[in-house]
Amino acid sequence: MAAEKLSVKINKDGPYIIQNCKSLVNSKGEELATKEYIALCRCGSSKNKPFCDGSHKAVGFTDEKN
Repeated sequence: MAAEKLSVKINKDGPYIIQNCKSLVNSKGEELATKEYIALCRCGSSKNKPFCDGSHKAVGFTDEKN
């Protein structure tokens, strides 16, 4: 059986959606739990970093350059 490929989708004005991530390590070298799909914060405001908690909506995060 072939392994599922890792895929990354960038949601407009939202998080990175990662599919089939088998291992995720933070800057401290700690391995974080993964699922079939995970959402990673892009706005920097999540209280659950590196995961998205929806804060991008409250802070008005946008992909557009000012």
